[in-house]
Amino acid sequence: MKTTTVLLTGAGGVVIPYLIQSLREKGYRVLAADMDPSAVGLYLAERGFTIPPGDSPSFLPVIRTLCKKEGVDVIIPLVDEELVSALELEADGIITLTPRRDFVVLCLDKYRLALALKEAGVPAPRTRLADSKEPMEPPFIVKPRRGRGSRDVHLIRSAAELASFRETHSDQLDRFLMQEYIAGKEFTVSVVAWRDGEVMAVVPKEIISKKGVTRSAVTRRNRKIEDLCSQIQQELHADGPFNVQLRLDAVSGDPIPFEINPRFSTTVSLTIAAGIDEVHGLIARATGRGEEYSFGEWKEGVVLLRQTLDTFIDEEEFYRHPPIDASNLADG
Repeated sequence: MKTTTVLLTGAGGVVIPYLIQSLREKGYRVLAADMDPSAVGLYLAERGFTIPPGDSPSFLPVIRTLCKKEGVDVIIPLVDEELVSALELEADGIITLTPRRDFVVLCLDKYRLALALKEAGVPAPRTRLADSKEPMEPPFIVKPRRGRGSRDVHLIRSAAELASFRETHSDQLDRFLMQEYIAGKEFTVSVVAWRDGEVMAVVPKEIISKKGVTRSAVTRRNRKIEDLCSQIQQELHADGPFNVQLRLDAVSGDPIPFEINPRFSTTVSLTIAAGIDEVHGLIARATGRGEEYSFGEWKEGVVLLRQTLDTFIDEEEFYRHPPIDASNLADG
């Protein structure tokens, strides 16, 4: 049987070293790509490639040619700006491990997502555009309508803080939205689904520490969260792996999602460690070899402790296998 070749993008991400090791242990040939030539995953994968940014017009032709030349079977894009373009590769017979295009586009616009959740009957925080004249009672969050991580996210505690924010961002208020702040425990949740719409697993992880990305978290069973995530799949038809960020209302205990990432999250490693290998399992499902992996039970109480792990290689090896500049690979 031919070895399956998997291409990971976003090779500088915190979870990339774990994913490369995990996929290699399963027998995959693993390639990595990133716009930064110093991204660590470029040196850990079998071959590393520098590529244009995901929002560049040259991204798709470069990544398409790269996949063709390297015989890529599966691409796993981990950068938001790359997701929509990467889905174009499905027309070439390359499996793109993301949700459907419509769901990806919806989730990347956080304002539209909040409206869609409400319309679908899914609990969601009250959300307004930042230039709205309709008042919102503090505290609430101001964040970019499009964006990832915790970049430019502000907790507004008073009308004076909102006025200050509007003054300093007066020329770009249309880029931001206001969203009700939900007090309560925060969770990041892996939802495992594929094109047939079946939810194969939901793994809630309570966040212990977060600095931009989750630094530590623990798997927790919560029936309300599992039901909510299944409802999101049923109503919005992700039909691919997605990550739900939510808080449990401090009074009712009900889960309220405030963001959905239409891709694997950085806590995919914790999902795998708890017993649900969502990456390998979905590759098996997508390639028609689902019998090779069965999504079973997962273990509660598994804690992720994210750390910096130094890796050492010989200087000769470092210089002998530098990342390949893929920007000149695009077909003319």
